[in-house]
Amino acid sequence: MVSATTIKLDSDGNGSHLVELENAHCAVPEVAASVKRLIPCLVRPVILRRCLAQSTILPSTVPAIPHFCRRRYATSPVADRAEKLPTSASNGVSEPYQLVENDLALIYSDIKSELNCDLPELVELAQYYFSTHGKAFRPMIALLMAAVCGKHRGGLPQNVVQKQRKVAVIVEMIHTASLIHDDVIDEAATRRNQPSLHKVWGEKKAILTGDYILSVASRELARLRNPEVIICLSQIIEDLVKGELMQLGSKDPAATGRLATYLSKTYHKTASLMANGCKAVAILGGCTPELVERSFLFGKNLGMAFQLVDDNLDFISSAEEMGKPTSVDMELGLATAPVLFAAEKASDLDALIARRFRGPGDVLKAKQSVMEHGGVEQTKMLAASYSQEAVSQLSAFAESEEREALVKLADMVLDRTK
Repeated sequence: MVSATTIKLDSDGNGSHLVELENAHCAVPEVAASVKRLIPCLVRPVILRRCLAQSTILPSTVPAIPHFCRRRYATSPVADRAEKLPTSASNGVSEPYQLVENDLALIYSDIKSELNCDLPELVELAQYYFSTHGKAFRPMIALLMAAVCGKHRGGLPQNVVQKQRKVAVIVEMIHTASLIHDDVIDEAATRRNQPSLHKVWGEKKAILTGDYILSVASRELARLRNPEVIICLSQIIEDLVKGELMQLGSKDPAATGRLATYLSKTYHKTASLMANGCKAVAILGGCTPELVERSFLFGKNLGMAFQLVDDNLDFISSAEEMGKPTSVDMELGLATAPVLFAAEKASDLDALIARRFRGPGDVLKAKQSVMEHGGVEQTKMLAASYSQEAVSQLSAFAESEEREALVKLADMVLDRTK
């Protein structure tokens, strides 16, 4: 029997739980020993303590070895006693993008068609960011999760599949509208290796363009004629606004609450869209409440991992690789996870964070401190834990090529360089 303290990594009430194995107590000696050996490849207790929004005790179970530990480190007897998780992605698993490539092409074609109107300039503005698809990460997740739900249920009627695809369209439209608005707020010069929309047409037209795309997304959402899905996807827009306001920071949290606030902001700005997109396709697919929740948690945890990796790339990738400027968060006065973790060891960072990196040389000093004090590495570890939690949600679904593609996608999120 194992009892373990678990920590919620956010404060939104729907948090995933990560096991703090250092505090585990096990009646099976070989399992206990294996657990202790795994501690170096797990998130350090200090990370979990600083992520603490609130704590709870889960039922006594043997904790499963995180997927990323099995793939990148070693296995142990714990794995044999744990809930069977989807296997690590192998060479035999199709590339996630390839599985939905045709559907993605249709999605972007549908988006451009839906954005057509009787004002040519508005059409040009609205389609500008869709001329390059970026990573197409969010619609790809929705499409793959829709297929996973369909395979689990032994197939779905074509009209249901079409509605699920429409969710991917809506998700991508909401995401792109938020990018347009964010670029205005952040005064970003480039996006997807091209000038930001507001740099070409001005801020007023950019804001109106984002509003127009949201209006079209709302129209398509209404056409789904499913109140539960409408509420679900409308929540994304609410969360985006809340997350942006949290990022603007009307009141800076105390040092002890900075990371919890950052993670909550990350959920609202990034993970909510992926979580609710996955939830919506599961609802449309007629999944049980448990599977709907699992779908939500998969998207939520993958979204958290995605953003943590993105915050790391701001420190270790070039602007050419990213397709957008780097170090922009600190230039805007924002302290992301790498900085907050480094501040645990470098108290001089507190002053820089407090004055939002506005002093001479603050950004460079902070970058150096992050690299010297393991901020990037600790952020990687936390991202890997979220990725594992995402993968664990897939164990309830029937095996399928698309399910394994989602497992592979969770790996790819951790390994991406742009």
